[in-house]
Order: sequence, then C-alpha cells, then structure tokens
Amino acid sequence: MSRLRSVRALAVSLCLTALALSSCANPPDADSPTGRASDGVGDISKEAGLRPIRTHRTESIASTVPKAVRDRGTLEVVTFAGLAPPLSFYATDNKTVIGMEPDLARLVADVLGLELRLHTVSWENMFVGLDSGKYDVAIANITDTEERKRKYDFASYRQDKVAFEALKGSDLTVRGPKDVAGRTVAVHPGTNQEKLITRWSQDNTRAGRKPVTVKYYQTQSDVYLALRSGRIDAYLGSNPSVAYHVADAGQTEIVGTYSGAGPGREGWIAATTKKGNGLATPLSRAISELIDNGTYGKAVKRWHLAGEAVTASQVNPPGLP
Repeated sequence: MSRLRSVRALAVSLCLTALALSSCANPPDADSPTGRASDGVGDISKEAGLRPIRTHRTESIASTVPKAVRDRGTLEVVTFAGLAPPLSFYATDNKTVIGMEPDLARLVADVLGLELRLHTVSWENMFVGLDSGKYDVAIANITDTEERKRKYDFASYRQDKVAFEALKGSDLTVRGPKDVAGRTVAVHPGTNQEKLITRWSQDNTRAGRKPVTVKYYQTQSDVYLALRSGRIDAYLGSNPSVAYHVADAGQTEIVGTYSGAGPGREGWIAATTKKGNGLATPLSRAISELIDNGTYGKAVKRWHLAGEAVTASQVNPPGLP
C-alpha cells in the first residue's frame, strides 16, 4: 500500500470507527473562536509524503488581480468543512485540510503571487462569506448554475458528475427518474444534487409514479449511518466523493452516474467568487496556466480525478438551468 493510500484510508477509517459511538464530528470551523485559517500545509503532509504541489508566480496573470487583493497579499479561499475525500477533508492530525481542492487553491495562489489563507466552514457559511466579501473565492465542489450566476462569477476547473450510492447487493440501478420512484434518497441541502433529485421526484409525480422521499443530511457520516441502517435506499452525491468511499469502505457500490447538468449537457465545477469583483478572469487564467504547466495534472492524478479533468478553464460557462 502506498504512503498516500495509507493516509487516505486511515483518515476515513478513523471516522468510520467513531461512527460506532456517534457521528464523526468536524473539527472547529476556521473562523470559530477555537479555529483559524491556515495555508493548508501541516505536519501531516511531511509525515505522509503528501508534499504540497507548488508552482511559480506568473506575472502576466498576477498583475491582473484587483489592486485591493494585491495590496493585501493574501488569497482568502473558503472550502467545505465536511468529510468529503478526495475533494477536501481533514488528515489524521484532525486539523490539516488535504484533498484536490486545497491543492488547487494553493496552486492558484502561487500563480497569482499571493499567500494562501484557507478557511474551512459549513456549506451555507461559504456563501455568506462570499456575499460579505470575507472570502475572495470558494473552491468547494460548487456547480456552475444559471441561478447562482445572478450573484457569483465562475472559473471552471472540473467536470460535474454525480453518482447514486447504495449498499452492495441492493436491487437498485438508476438510469433516470422512474428508477427512484417511491425510493428514499439522501442529499446534502442546498446542493446541485438536491435540485436534481427534486426535479426527478416532480417528473415521477407528473408521470403518475410515486415521488421520491428526499432526506437531508449535513455530514457524510450521517448519510452512511442512515444507509447502513436502512433508513435510506441511496445517497446522491458528487461522483468523486462517492467513488472514493465505495473503493475505501467496501460496503457500498455505485448504482448510477449522471451529468450534474442533466441529459445532453456538460456540467462544470467552478471556483466561485462574488459577481463583478474582478477576480473571475484572473482565477480562470491561473487555472489554465496550471493545466498548461502540468501541476493541475499532478493534482488530479494524485486524487484519482483525471476522469473529470478539464483542458482549459472558462469564465462563466453555460451552467445548470
């Protein structure tokens, strides 16, 4: 087993062991009285061989960052505090945030010539912080949608795919709305997955089939407790996190995948920033630079996400309607 595989497996197994007693609690939010923002690099990186992937400042891109951000010298990046490997999760020291998205945040900050300050908060507080200007950008598996474009600008960095996860041996195969008619499906509130399963439930009702019973959970640990106890039939989540859990825990399987944008459409996961603040284009150019210089490829390969990689970043590409 590689050293990278070991730390990833241990991070998840510690949480699963804790489930026998209670849900696996998140460490303090970075902005709570007992937490703090960080550069996302802790001792665990050296212990596990997870050395940060770094790159160099690109002056032609760094010079386009809004002056207020350049003068401050930091890039305030917020990500989701939940246990969501391989995207963003806590290492075995229970404080260092590792994953694809912290790696990308660090690399983007490098290209822009800024010091990374990585904040970990709850899903809803990410958007509160963006709205207030507390954070410059969220890199947190956020889907580009036309509704969100009313308030935010986007710089795409990954394809958007979702997956249905069920216990091994279930009779469930999901290809469309009728396959989940009358079923109970878990999602995280406020996500693209919630929007998709709600739409499917409405489709079922219009077709004379039973609707979907949608259950809402804040943490992955609560989802998997519900799945193992039979309170839900399936979980609909981001494909990277679902695939990681299936491979690592060995108790569940993927029973269907779907484009986050719907049939016949390409969905995008994007760095998200307050609309009109001047950061979207520098962020997109920085991501494209990372793709060109090969460091983006190293990051997606490290976290087994090459299948969702993009060849260039776009500013505000067509989003989920």
